[in-house]
Amino acid sequence: MTVRPFVMWPDRRLRTAAAPVEAVTEDIRATWDDMVETMEAMPGVGLAAPQIGVMLRLAVVDASEERGQAVRLANPEVLHASVKPREHEEASPNLPGVSATVTRPRAVTVRFLNEAGEAEERDFVGLWATSVQHQIDHLNGRMYFDRLSRTKREMLLKRAAKRR
Repeated sequence: MTVRPFVMWPDRRLRTAAAPVEAVTEDIRATWDDMVETMEAMPGVGLAAPQIGVMLRLAVVDASEERGQAVRLANPEVLHASVKPREHEEASPNLPGVSATVTRPRAVTVRFLNEAGEAEERDFVGLWATSVQHQIDHLNGRMYFDRLSRTKREMLLKRAAKRR
């Protein structure tokens, strides 16, 4: 397993939708292993493959207290989202030094291919749900700050530019 370097904003890959995974292979599993290692090194609660320059619909999420509970997802898609919102301070290693409060559904049901290559549906709640949605945004070429008002987004990007 290897800790991979992050693609830094404004790299175009962060604005590009990732390609679907055709099948879960040993190469895909090795990429997931690297992603978990990279996520733990941050430390963070999730990582999408485009964040490390791999343009496939792969993500890992681990919002557990004890860690070591990473869920590996290929081609994740939200099937259902709760009406009840949850606010959380979000950030990205692709744009270090800044963060913002983002409102997302508190719970989601997600369908994805798991490590065995089988379709699975799973409910995620709280921080798990926030992280899964954040990763799916990355897979669709979106950043968390895209969910902010134009003014807040511009202020955040200016602050980030000053920090560089």
